[in-house]
Parts: sequence; structure tokens; C-alpha cells
Amino acid sequence: MTTLTAAILAGGLGTRLKPFTNGMPKALVPVLGEPFVFHQLRLLRKCGIERVVMLVGQHGEHVVETVGDGDHFDISVSYVFDGPILLGTGGAIANARVALGEVFFVLYGDSYLECDYQAVENAFQASGKDGLMTVFHNTGRWDTSNVRFDAGHILAYSKSARTPDMGHIDYGLGCFRASAFDGLPTDRPTDLMTVYQRLLDADNLGAFEAHERFYEVGSQDGIGDLEAHLSSARA
Repeated sequence: MTTLTAAILAGGLGTRLKPFTNGMPKALVPVLGEPFVFHQLRLLRKCGIERVVMLVGQHGEHVVETVGDGDHFDISVSYVFDGPILLGTGGAIANARVALGEVFFVLYGDSYLECDYQAVENAFQASGKDGLMTVFHNTGRWDTSNVRFDAGHILAYSKSARTPDMGHIDYGLGCFRASAFDGLPTDRPTDLMTVYQRLLDADNLGAFEAHERFYEVGSQDGIGDLEAHLSSARA
């Protein structure tokens, strides 16, 4: 049973899904007749997570109203709002450090990840680094690969300067010490990618290779794939 809190980056709106979503937070996108976050919370609880902090922004009150305190899912859920300035994914985590504690998971509000969270935590603790990125050998199958990974190490990472030897992808689950977010600006957005890059440049980023396919609800195709997967699992 993992002891770490999971921060869910749930501030993004489903802009790629308009008019299907009317700009609602992606956490509330319907999947098999339920808000996606219901499926995500049930999965996290099954994987041993007991506490979640949802980092919300515009229309975040709808997430609070829908999910509540998480009691229905046997998981503790609390919330941290961005505030008047959009902070980006990295800034939102820095803003929530007090609520998250000294060590925590981070995942995206549109990701469904069936990996071994305890193994990720163990790898992070063994690495001695301030951050760890999970990667997946994607080879361009479900999204564009953006990581060069070899022998347990991330050799390069970029979402903008991809190279042919990048066969892995940022899986969407990270593990961090709070100190990884030291010095982030509070007056403008910072992307989590920037934090990962800073850690990689300082040889302060560990890695864990997941072997379970990732699912996401950021696109219509992604929703269709997840619904098919969940329906198959129920059959």
C-alpha cells in the first residue's frame, strides 16, 4: 500500500473536445455514463492510493460539487485552486506544496494509468533523485514519442524537439520531492515539462518504465479507446 498522496492536475478544460464538453474540466468528461474522474479515483484506490489532492482552476467548483470528499470511493479527496493567475501544470503543483507534503505522485486529470504505483514509489525512493518520470515504449503508437530512454535512464526529453531515436513517451505519472519545485515563478505559468527538464539537466531525474498501455480522455479517439477497454474488462 503506497503511502504517497497523488496530485491530479485537473485544471485544464476539454477545449479539444468542444462542443462535446462546452469547456468543462476534462475530469468531468463522460465515460460510460459517468464523469471520467470517477473511473480515475476507483483505479487509484485499487492501486493503493488513499489520498488525492485535485489541483483545479477555471470551473473547478464543478469538480468539487461532483466528487466531494471522495468518501463514495473510499479515498480522501481535497482541492487546491489556482487562484486569479493561471499557474500552468508546474506552477499549480508548486502552489499546492503545503497540501501535498514532502513526497508525492503527480498525474494528469485526463490520464488513466493501470501501472504498479507501489513499484513507481519504490523506484523513486531507490533513485535518491528529486523527481522520477514514468516512461512507456510507445514508438509513436498512441501519441508522439518524446523520450530517449536506455538502460533505465532518460537520455533526452522534449515535446518540441523530438528526434527519431525517441521511442518512449512521458507516461503521465511522476513522483517528486517538494524541493523539485523550488524557485518556480508565481506571477506566470510554468509547465511541468520545464521542471522535468531542469531535473534532467541536473542529473536529478529518475525513471521507471511502465509496460501497461496508457489511456486518456483528451480526445474523442482517446475516450473511445478507454470506453472499449473498460467495457472489455467488465465483460
